[in-house]
Amino acid sequence: MSGAVQAGYAPQTGPDEPTPTRGRSRWLLVVTVAWAVLLGALTWVSVRDDGPTVREQRTLAQAGPVVDRAVGELVAAAGDRVVALAPDRIETGCRVTPLLDGATLERAVEVADPGADPRAVLTQIADRLPAGWRAGVRVTGDGPRLRADAGEFVLVAGRPAGDGLVRLTVRTGCRPVGAGYRPPAAQGGPEAEALAAALRALGGPTVPPQRPAAAPEPQLLAAPCPGGGDRQARTARATLDPAPEAPSRALAALARDAVLVDTPEAYAYRQDAVTVALLGDELTASTSCAP
Repeated sequence: MSGAVQAGYAPQTGPDEPTPTRGRSRWLLVVTVAWAVLLGALTWVSVRDDGPTVREQRTLAQAGPVVDRAVGELVAAAGDRVVALAPDRIETGCRVTPLLDGATLERAVEVADPGADPRAVLTQIADRLPAGWRAGVRVTGDGPRLRADAGEFVLVAGRPAGDGLVRLTVRTGCRPVGAGYRPPAAQGGPEAEALAAALRALGGPTVPPQRPAAAPEPQLLAAPCPGGGDRQARTARATLDPAPEAPSRALAALARDAVLVDTPEAYAYRQDAVTVALLGDELTASTSCAP
């Protein structure tokens, strides 16, 4: 018989011989699964061992020093104005990824300059900040706003916060908490003593004898001054409850002829290198980074 195939007949194939298409499909499935497993393993090793390369991998512990240095820069840029450090705020509940919870860190500097135009104050501060921050001030429907980039995804903002008051904030984006934020330890200074003296002056005439009030627990806050070294901006602060009604009378003996601010919203004086200020119910004693 010849090897020619008659027209109308298909060549015979064995019953157990797999078709080429089915074999390729199996191999493609095996390769795809293996590649997915390899990719997942490499991603896990990279997240565990590699240094941070994107914002979401930098923790609050890593961002903290950047925030603290930015606060010191803001204090220095405020010059000889009345400044005070505000307590840090950590807000939890944000999401770094759909599977990873995070938190944000915010620190702030309060600046008092009654009688000055808030836009002029913010502009002068922006002009004194590092050039790499690209700081600027623009006027919005809600008033002037300062914006700057302190690097490593840390945002600096500033806005008016009342008559003669400006609030400057330094804020991270949503980050993994990691080891958490540890604020700088305040080195010993005269702030606590100045605060205690002001508390005694304010507490005497305003507290009824039959209800002696416990002295509020002061907070000690610090930030490194620019230029390195051990210099710090420091604030000792306490919240008064209730707020004193006539702080100028109570503090006059301590202020003497060194009154810096005397308005219904604020009262401040300088005692040697320390500036004592009462803003509403917040009493602060601060040293700044100004020369």
